[in-house]
Amino acid sequence: MGWPGRWWSRRPWTCLRKGGTWHSMPWVCLHGGARSRVGRDDLRAIFQTDRFCGSVAHAGISKSAKMVLKKKKEVQVDAFFLDHHQLEKLQRFSKAEEQNLASLLVHCAELRNGIQQIHCIKQIMPLVKQMDQNSAGDPMVKACLDVLGETYFSLGAKNPLKKVLASSLNSLPGHLMVPAVQSFVCCLREELKTTDVYLYRKVLDNLASCMEDFSLGRACIKNLFEEVLQFLRKLLLDIQEENRRNNGNRIVQTQLMHDLLIAIKVSMMLVQKLQENIQGSLWKHSESFVWQSMCSLLKSCTNFLMDATLLQTVQTTSGLAVILFTRAMYEPVEELPSLISGLLLGTVEHSGVPAWFVRSCGVLCTAELPDSVLLFLCHGALAMLDWKNGSMGENGEKLLLNIASVLLSLSSELKESSVATSLSRILAIWTNSALAALVSGSPDLKIKLNGNSDIIGKLLEYIYTHWDHPLDAIRHQTKLIFKNLLQIHQTTIVGSNEKSDPFFARLIKHLLSLDWHVKGKYASLGSLVECVGTENILQLDRTIPVQILDVMSDQSLAPYASDLLETMFTNHKAHFTSSFQEGTWIDEWHNIWVSPLLVILCEGNHDQTTYIIDYYLPKLLKCNPDSLSYMIRILQASADANLGSCSTRGALGALMACLRTARAHGHLELPNIMSGGLVSTECIKQGLVHQHSQVCIDALGLLCETHRTTEIVSLEEMQLIEFFMMYNLNNQSPSVRQQIVSLLRKLFCRIQESSQVLYKLAQNKTKQELVEKSSEMPPLRILQQYKDFMSSVCARLFEVLFPGSSHPTRFCALSILESIAEIFSVPKGLAQVFQLDQEIDSARVQTLIQCFASTFEEVKILAFRLLMKLRDVALNLQGSENLDLLFQAAIDLSTSTKPYDCVTASYLLNFLVYHKGLQHICLGKWLEHNPQLDENTSVSTVEKNTLAVIKLLLVNVEEEIFQAKKSLLQAAAAFPMYGRVHCITGALQQLPFNNLTLVSEWKEIVTRLILMSYSLSAVVSPVVQSSSPEGLIPMDSDPESADRLQMILQEIQPQDTNDYFMQAKIMREPCKEESEKLADQRPTKNTCMEMRGKDRQVCDVTAQMVLVCCWRSMKEVSLLLGTLCKLLPSQTTSEPSEGLITVEQVKDIGDYFKHHLLQSRHRGAFELAYAGFVQLTEMLSRCNSESLHKMPEHWLSCVLKEIKSCDPSSTLCATRRSAGIPFYIQALLASEPKKGKTDLLKMAMKELIFLAAPLNESLSVIPQVHALNILRALYRDTRLGENIIPYVADGIKASILGFMSPVWAVRNSSTLLFSALITRIFGVKRGKDENSKKNRMTGREFFSRFPSLYPFLLKQLEVVTSTLNSETEELKIHPSLFLLLLILGRLYPSPMDGSHSALSTAPFVPFIIRCGHSPVYRCREMSGRALVPFVMANEVLHTVLALLRGLPDSAAHGVRQNSVHGTLLQVFHLLQSYLESNQFASLDFQQGLHDITTCVGTKLWLAKRLNPCLVTRAAYLDVLVMLSTHLGKFQKQGMQFLDFWEEMKRVISDSELMSGVPYSTAVPGLIQYLQSITKLVISVLSVTAGPDIPSCGSAAAKEMAKPSLSVAHLLHCEFHEVRLLALEAILLCLKQRNSKHIAEGRAGVLCLPTDLEDTLLTMALKETNPQCFCKVLEILYNMDLRKVLPKTECSIKMNPNELLTWSLNLAGISSSPEGQTIALKFASKLIIHLLQNHQQISEEVLEKWVQLIMYFCGDEQETEMLLAAAEVLKSITSFLLSSDKLILGLSDTLGLWKCVILLLQNEDLVVRDAAAEVIQVAQSKKKSNEGEFAFRVVNAPMALDLAFGIVCELLQQWGEIHAGVPILLEWLLGDSDLQRDGETSALEEDDSLFDKGEVNFWAEKLTHVRQLSKHLLHLVSVTHLTLPDHGELNHLSRKALDQAHHIEHLLGALPPVSEFSRTPEFTRLAIQKERISVYLKILNLLKPDDTCKNENLEK
Repeated sequence: MGWPGRWWSRRPWTCLRKGGTWHSMPWVCLHGGARSRVGRDDLRAIFQTDRFCGSVAHAGISKSAKMVLKKKKEVQVDAFFLDHHQLEKLQRFSKAEEQNLASLLVHCAELRNGIQQIHCIKQIMPLVKQMDQNSAGDPMVKACLDVLGETYFSLGAKNPLKKVLASSLNSLPGHLMVPAVQSFVCCLREELKTTDVYLYRKVLDNLASCMEDFSLGRACIKNLFEEVLQFLRKLLLDIQEENRRNNGNRIVQTQLMHDLLIAIKVSMMLVQKLQENIQGSLWKHSESFVWQSMCSLLKSCTNFLMDATLLQTVQTTSGLAVILFTRAMYEPVEELPSLISGLLLGTVEHSGVPAWFVRSCGVLCTAELPDSVLLFLCHGALAMLDWKNGSMGENGEKLLLNIASVLLSLSSELKESSVATSLSRILAIWTNSALAALVSGSPDLKIKLNGNSDIIGKLLEYIYTHWDHPLDAIRHQTKLIFKNLLQIHQTTIVGSNEKSDPFFARLIKHLLSLDWHVKGKYASLGSLVECVGTENILQLDRTIPVQILDVMSDQSLAPYASDLLETMFTNHKAHFTSSFQEGTWIDEWHNIWVSPLLVILCEGNHDQTTYIIDYYLPKLLKCNPDSLSYMIRILQASADANLGSCSTRGALGALMACLRTARAHGHLELPNIMSGGLVSTECIKQGLVHQHSQVCIDALGLLCETHRTTEIVSLEEMQLIEFFMMYNLNNQSPSVRQQIVSLLRKLFCRIQESSQVLYKLAQNKTKQELVEKSSEMPPLRILQQYKDFMSSVCARLFEVLFPGSSHPTRFCALSILESIAEIFSVPKGLAQVFQLDQEIDSARVQTLIQCFASTFEEVKILAFRLLMKLRDVALNLQGSENLDLLFQAAIDLSTSTKPYDCVTASYLLNFLVYHKGLQHICLGKWLEHNPQLDENTSVSTVEKNTLAVIKLLLVNVEEEIFQAKKSLLQAAAAFPMYGRVHCITGALQQLPFNNLTLVSEWKEIVTRLILMSYSLSAVVSPVVQSSSPEGLIPMDSDPESADRLQMILQEIQPQDTNDYFMQAKIMREPCKEESEKLADQRPTKNTCMEMRGKDRQVCDVTAQMVLVCCWRSMKEVSLLLGTLCKLLPSQTTSEPSEGLITVEQVKDIGDYFKHHLLQSRHRGAFELAYAGFVQLTEMLSRCNSESLHKMPEHWLSCVLKEIKSCDPSSTLCATRRSAGIPFYIQALLASEPKKGKTDLLKMAMKELIFLAAPLNESLSVIPQVHALNILRALYRDTRLGENIIPYVADGIKASILGFMSPVWAVRNSSTLLFSALITRIFGVKRGKDENSKKNRMTGREFFSRFPSLYPFLLKQLEVVTSTLNSETEELKIHPSLFLLLLILGRLYPSPMDGSHSALSTAPFVPFIIRCGHSPVYRCREMSGRALVPFVMANEVLHTVLALLRGLPDSAAHGVRQNSVHGTLLQVFHLLQSYLESNQFASLDFQQGLHDITTCVGTKLWLAKRLNPCLVTRAAYLDVLVMLSTHLGKFQKQGMQFLDFWEEMKRVISDSELMSGVPYSTAVPGLIQYLQSITKLVISVLSVTAGPDIPSCGSAAAKEMAKPSLSVAHLLHCEFHEVRLLALEAILLCLKQRNSKHIAEGRAGVLCLPTDLEDTLLTMALKETNPQCFCKVLEILYNMDLRKVLPKTECSIKMNPNELLTWSLNLAGISSSPEGQTIALKFASKLIIHLLQNHQQISEEVLEKWVQLIMYFCGDEQETEMLLAAAEVLKSITSFLLSSDKLILGLSDTLGLWKCVILLLQNEDLVVRDAAAEVIQVAQSKKKSNEGEFAFRVVNAPMALDLAFGIVCELLQQWGEIHAGVPILLEWLLGDSDLQRDGETSALEEDDSLFDKGEVNFWAEKLTHVRQLSKHLLHLVSVTHLTLPDHGELNHLSRKALDQAHHIEHLLGALPPVSEFSRTPEFTRLAIQKERISVYLKILNLLKPDDTCKNENLEK
């Protein structure tokens, strides 16, 4: 928006809608042609095409890479009408026989469709052009032009007709211009006579459209220039006056604001577009009319600019107008920049300024202008002055620099989000203006804007502070500012070499030294790359691409990182192509940008690979599509070997990802891939069932996503999709499920869209013949394939909705069915390849209805939505008997005591109300019939039925409330009322409330509902408002007496009101004492009371039942009232007679919510009252009634007053975090419109912060507690967004000061508030690492965002540390020390921190160091961590040395150990950060290390016995351990520290480890010390055992290689902590030896003694500590058994078999799962070893081992044990489970296979993945044997299928089919105890309130049954197996038939529609029924033929 003349030139209204300052203003839609929402592209279409029709047909090929179905746009245009007078005028001239202009207009006006009128108007110009030159005087033409003028001005601003008319009239022939202008001037003059303020908007819109691309309009305005000016001048004054009159009426004021905004913009357009009218010399006379009008406009705009009560957009625009008008009026023009500079700097002298300016803008000439006014003036100057071509000379340059300094000084003042956003945008405009000015600027300006200048330095500071700002808009502008700033510097150094420029070099160095988690780093580096090129940056550090790819595992950084990478590799490619020969550079480019990517894709973690594929891969392929073949070549080579696992994708997964991305973005076609042999079908199949879910998704994506949405789906793709759906619907991960549904949706869209193309092809005969001649398949054949495929997909989806299917399966199946129903819905006149409703039969409808019984509401919603899409078919298939049963079930469920039943009832009722026959079939029994309703055919079925159902529910609930008043206990036990209310709310939400017929009936119902809500609430509220609602049972043993109820109410009065905190009660009234006694007798939570229900049977009532009944009733009442408010507001304001709910009722509901939110004590009750209240407040904020609109403000001030008053009689709850009060205030503030001034928020925050900060001691504690609790809720509320940020600093102050309060309640609330604020400032903590750089900020950013905290924290820290140094007050602990260190620990220094920054973190350092002297251990620890971020990297060494030198010498007296300890912790943390920084190579670093080791050596007494304090000794040892570990690393680089190692050996030999420990364990710090010294021993041992030391050859080195202490010595230590550390070191060493790391040399590995096996075996028998014992066993497990077993005899007197028995016994003792698991693993390894070496093991031992494994696989075992079992099974697979011969017996081997199958069905994904590896081993063996394709790395469902297949194959291989099949048949039947089922099902009914039966998250019994039966049937058919033993066969048949009869009996005994009322039993029996039928089927096949014949004869 930079320069004059341009600012408004193009489409001002689009400017208002889209760009510029006025983006996203709500007012644009308030006016004119409400339905003519037409975008710019639509208009273009209207203008350009004559075939334009209502909706644009969907294009054949979508450009988007990811296929998205675009909604078809409906364009609606409001038609215009002519009045009687205008029609008469035209009809006088119109001729019927020929078409003239008049008749065309008459015809046009008669059309009622706006779009047809557009076509008609387009015919005007061709007609006019046919007229002759003399037609100008024709009265017909005059009349037509008049009518056109009147029509033009009557049309709404947004009506496309207006634009079309203007564009047509723009081509009016010259001879008609004069009469046309006359007609239009006449009309416009009429418009300008408008005097009603509320009609001004239409005139303004007309003026604006006249000036916009409309020559005729502009001519009119020139003619009426003075009248228009006069009108605008009057209008501005009128609106100002009207606004003053309506002060407080927000609705009217908002409307006026928007009108005012348009008025200012129109007056600016007038001055800009018609400058020649103004620039004449006449108007410069001070008494000329134009001049006076201009002065008046200028004065008005100045007033608006200064008026802070107006909308910010109005002020901004006024700033632009003031500068524009001044520029138009001021002379000499050269002086204008000086005047504006003066205004901005406050240096204007009245004497030096023209009098007219002082009269109009005098207020601007004061010295102190408000900050916001300065900001808007800067904006005006930048946007309205011409910065190009140096036209303003030297003064202009000065102004430019002044604006920059004003803006930068404002940036530290203005913190409110909207103003801060404006400021960043204006700074960006400034950089654009500076670039424009520089082009022709003076050398002086170039110096002042050079990168090294002061202004650019400050701008950089602004950028570093704001580049990670939480507001997106500010981050974006900061990026632009940085980019422009680099260009500014480039412009100033034109001619010199940019690449060696010191400014750029310094910036690059600084940016690269920043951590990668700083988001601002990415965009800035990207901009720099564009300036200096990628190659220059890579020369500094070649690993940058890899570093950036590593960052991409964090989703918040991935988009930034991928953008930077894209900039870099694109720039690099451009550099290569311009510098080198074609083809020579590509390998280097691939090495840098593609190879690291492939490594990560194969081996990276899940998140990292996902984000790289989403963000980076598409960009890389777009830049260089040829890289794809390179990637495929490399991945293809290793795909077979590296298949991936459950945690990594492997080369196969990487290949799938690359192919998917390439196909989706159009880089390759799937048929080409498969036919070209790039990838085989088997390979894709393996991908589709891969163990890594993301590989499955990528393989599916490869099939579903294409670049063209009409690409034909091949038969092969369809078969692969069907294969995918066999094994992937049951996925526990919600995100994977969403992706499956979304990808399949894309596939169905492709089928649908390509089928349309195929239909067209099939109809087109000539094309048809062409196709047949070619080799392609005929279209009709493909369409038939589509149809068959969709049918089979639907069949599969309905098939998996079997009884007992898991939630994930149901979710997937229903979601996919829903998208099929949506995509293949039938538009009229289109042939459709598939229709879901043709696939529906009654069984399938029944299946969907049964989904309502699911315990997951998600499934209910999906089933309901699907049934709604199929409702015509579904309802027709419901017989009247079934309908009646369903309705009865719904009514019963609505009053069930189980809370989830009423949800089922609600969905059932919502489905049934669509049935036409519901009234006759079901409702007739309950409600008397209303014949009038039947006659009224206009009433929809849904409305009639819903009304009847709600009436029925209402009658019931009213009766139940009446009963509950007598006995609440009986209600809770027999008919809790909330279910009925829930169903009513559900039914209301279905209704179309803007389209009801039976208004009077509904009014009556709404009134009754409201009254019912109040009475229900009155019954249950005493419980939820009690002080302790959780354990309450009212003493209601005598239901008949109502006095008892009064007693209860008396008893449960709240006891935590304001009164609660006052002095103890002095007097007790007698009734109080009575109630106290009663309270003592009150039954506790666990007791039950017996109640006799309606039919007098005894039922138990628990406290839980009472509470659930009450709080859920409160919840449902709140939601019902909220729904009533939300659904019925639209009529409340127009005519009260029409509204279903009155204003009075809404006010009452508001008061009800207020009462309950402020009184309830039970969280469930007030949280849900809040949900209803939010619906009400949102409605109030939108509604037009002023009285309702002001209610939130009134309520807010009332509650704040009550909180402040601290009245003892107040019933506000002061405990439970103020219960509902924060919720109440939150709802009031969050509903306030965000775009406005947020006055309520400002008022509330001001009050609350005043109450929360304890400035006045006399104030009571309670308001402070409430204020702190409310503030916490507000800071946590995301809806308040950035509007709450200005109050954060005050919140931090209040919480830190509150922490010092003597009252516990205040301290508690302050802590909670503090934690909420830390999250608000630093973001939600997502990682476990306390010290990660995420959720942290640089000191500069923190203090510039919250400047007031800088002095506050510094002062607090000073106060806190002042108490720490005095000797006497050693133990005085300051309460807020901890909080201060917590905040400071979250800050870190930025390499960008300039030393001149006013907010430097340096002053904090001495105080933090002093905090290390605190007597509190945790505070010393915190100060150690907090110091690290405050010390700059180059200061670390110096600080560490200073701290070390400050430690006392051994001779010193009175050593203060706390101080020593604090200092050592600080040294430790500083050293750690220093040693981990990557500066090993530099010489300074080596020198620094020598200095540190020397200095550490001088204070070594602290680590020896001279130091009596073990805690500080341990701390010093920790520093030594760290040094030792790091020095060991540098040893390899040739740095020698022999003296240091000598010293370490002395410390070790001096320690108690050598001489024995003289202390008992009770000595403080002993364990810590022993652990530290052990770590030092291990560290020194591992370094001295390294291969680098002895090579030195010197005596000293050889001496050093001798250990002072051996590992064995440590293992014999009496302290288990020492033994544990030594064992851990040995284990690590063993694992490293066993793994691949051996090749890399043995640095850091212990030198293990030779006799270690003896020591460990002895320890295994004698060790008493469980942790050490587990470690010993684990070490033995990791050792080579060939070395261990020979030593067992001599060291522990056991032979291998005894050792085996011993370890199996251990595994069987359930002492600790860890011990058991490692013992089982060890025993299993031993068994395999012995069997492989042909040693005998007794049958009993093997039997015991198998039993143990089975025990470990039990369902109830801990995950650890299940995983151990899986590991053991995997280790024995190839030797025992899938061996060529049976080694164990058949039953044992099959028992172990059953364990595998059990583990594959475990709830826990980790266990299933581990079990799937067993199958991987078996399949790999199969592949190597047979050499064919075999699935290997598969997911659990596929593994289960394969497992059954493998078992059947093995039975054949072992020749054990006859013995094996009966065992498998037993698996099939399952071992369910049906007797028990029958007996217990009745008892379980009321077992527990929330017990949902068997909730199934994964395993599905029927899937297991179906897969096993499939393989058994195959086995039987292949081997023609029969079982000859008749006796056994008959026995099996009889057993199964008995069970079948029993099941039938149990099913018959269940009530009707038991799938809803008794879901768990129904499901269990249905599953067993199917199992038995499959079992019998297979048994029949196994009978020999003759048996079957005999049986048939008998029959």
